[in-house]
Amino acid sequence: METVSGKILSDDMEIKELVSKNEGEKVKTHGMIYSIKPMGDFAFIILRKRDGLVQCVYEKGISKFDLSDIGCEYSVEVEGTLKKDDRSPNGFEIHAETIDVITKPHDEPAINISKRKLGLSLEKDIELRPLTLRNNQKRAVFKIQEGIVKGFRKYMEDNGFTEIHTPKIVATGAEGGANIFKLDYFGKKAFLAQSPQFYKQTLVGVYEKVFEVAPVFRAEKHNTTRHLNEYVGLDFEMGFIKDFREIMEVETGAVKSMISTLKNEYAKEVKMLNVVLPEFDEIPCVKFKDAKEMIAAEYNRKIKDPYDLEPEEEQLISKLFKEKYNSDFVFVTHYPVKKRPFYAMDDPENPKFTLSFDLLFRGLEIATGGQRIHDYDEQVKKMISKNLNPEDFESYLMIHKYGMPPHGGIGMGLERLCARLIDEPNVRYTSLFPRDMTRLVP
Repeated sequence: METVSGKILSDDMEIKELVSKNEGEKVKTHGMIYSIKPMGDFAFIILRKRDGLVQCVYEKGISKFDLSDIGCEYSVEVEGTLKKDDRSPNGFEIHAETIDVITKPHDEPAINISKRKLGLSLEKDIELRPLTLRNNQKRAVFKIQEGIVKGFRKYMEDNGFTEIHTPKIVATGAEGGANIFKLDYFGKKAFLAQSPQFYKQTLVGVYEKVFEVAPVFRAEKHNTTRHLNEYVGLDFEMGFIKDFREIMEVETGAVKSMISTLKNEYAKEVKMLNVVLPEFDEIPCVKFKDAKEMIAAEYNRKIKDPYDLEPEEEQLISKLFKEKYNSDFVFVTHYPVKKRPFYAMDDPENPKFTLSFDLLFRGLEIATGGQRIHDYDEQVKKMISKNLNPEDFESYLMIHKYGMPPHGGIGMGLERLCARLIDEPNVRYTSLFPRDMTRLVP
């Protein structure tokens, strides 16, 4: 009888194993051929593996295969002798004796994916994503993204947060408005979730501190460099807060963890993409109204919208705080009630404003958060003031009806944070397969 033990047994070596081998040892590995560079009687064959590139050397008369038998994007298995060489990726190369072809492509690649810069328009890049993602620079972008999520999750777990997984097909929009995708759910009206807001608040009453990494859907009819119709949200919610600034402290700690993870575990990708990681101990805070007035005075700019920040204002606030306080981040707090959702708690000192905030990073809002209303009567009153029918939110109001501690949290956009870190101008570059108004494929 055959059994399966869960032990992964393979004589194929990954890069970390190859690095540890001694000069002259026989080694075996696999990968996809990234590029072939003929040099007369020898050639460099670059393999693309899950954790990087490996340089193999073909030598005429020694290697037991012919270069004409292989090509780019062939899946192969290589055996040969390891040689140390600081000029090679990872400090070694394999002098290949044999290459066994496992699979070969049906067609020649449409572009040379081994070039450092592909030189494609954004639209062409997205159209060819199944291929362009194989480019080493492109792969590095999404390893950076992996590091951001790893740092976020690590901080949450280390600080007592429980990871949750909430529904993305919902009966009610968390933020209302027109920016919500409608679904026919077996004859019933349903929507794609704009946010896990209702569920993460509900689970504060269960676990006290919760977090989620999951897709968020917005049916906004826009075509800007900062918006996607589906993006990845990094969310957390926490209970028993005494002040909404506690939420900002946790968010700051999470961001520090993300940056630290990239610095310590993703140095190769950080270097490859010339990423300048922000260095900070604290993040400055400024009230919404004060921020507006500061940049109006500093840059001789008229305030056009008294209720929200325009993209240009976000850029100018970031510029001002970078120049004055050398900070890449800034919290803008106390947004007006008019522009915040019905669950945002009003500021008891000035009920025209809320105990909420945005986090700006290098000119772009990357996160929104704040304290939520936890009292039942206060929540119902706020809904009515926003022309909402409390009966439509019966299951959500159940948490208020049966008791909730003071609580709050944030939602952060993964693609926006990643784009700002690697200095890409458009969030589509930091979405694996972007969804916008015109694109459902690839």
